[in-house]
Amino acid sequence: MIEIKLKQKHKSFGGSTEFYTHRSEATKTQMTFSVFRPKEEQTSKVPVLVFLSGLTCNEENFITKAGAQQWAADSGMMIICPDTSPRGTDIPGERDDWDFGESAGFYLNATTDLWKANYNMYDYIVNEIPEILESYFNADMSRVAISGHSMGGHGALVIGLRNPDIFRSISAFSPICAPMQCPWGQKAFTNYLGEDTETWKEYDASELVNNAEVKSEILIDQGTGDKFLEEQLKPEIFEQKCREAGYPLKLRMQTGYDHSYYFVSSFIKDHIEFHIKNLNEK
Repeated sequence: MIEIKLKQKHKSFGGSTEFYTHRSEATKTQMTFSVFRPKEEQTSKVPVLVFLSGLTCNEENFITKAGAQQWAADSGMMIICPDTSPRGTDIPGERDDWDFGESAGFYLNATTDLWKANYNMYDYIVNEIPEILESYFNADMSRVAISGHSMGGHGALVIGLRNPDIFRSISAFSPICAPMQCPWGQKAFTNYLGEDTETWKEYDASELVNNAEVKSEILIDQGTGDKFLEEQLKPEIFEQKCREAGYPLKLRMQTGYDHSYYFVSSFIKDHIEFHIKNLNEK
């Protein structure tokens, strides 16, 4: 069983915000995560939101900047925030660029020789995070949602679409919607997965939506003032693919909002309520 170690604990909105570290089999490194535990968890199993952060981020960004605890407390929802990549592997080039390597794991399982031993964030989120939730927290594993921001929004879409048995509600903020068609995704996929673009489709939400086993509505919020919107995020491609596949999507273009946590914090209440509604109906 995975052994976790408490690093910090802070009382928060009647519950607590906590930080843990543990050894990961998927990444072969020490990993960290943060978790908000609502007061209801002391006496009953509670629904869970897994939130995946974006490029340059770690387990602290969302839990400290998004203001999510107050709304999660109102709904009795737990939030768990994993780190965005392995740390300290000392792979050559790991820290050369802000958009690749450390803090940029892209929530996939790498297959190229240099990266495949450690960069397995897909397995970490799909296998180890649920094991931790079930082993150490009073989590209702029948009511788990997933969301994320930017690269983490990409991860939430891909992991949610591929694992509807685990993640029963999906949302995203400013997600990389078609990574095969944008510079961030092409750079990451080439280095992590190699040159065979057929293998990239496993990690592109705009490709996966065609064969989705379960079609539960996805909520996406995207700011129109986001400097990455046109070149990197491409929600219009995902919207078109969902339309063609008959997949329900609520894409909300929020006028004037940018790519920051000022944007995320403005709409996180809506996302928590969206997930609670979905999880309670299933």
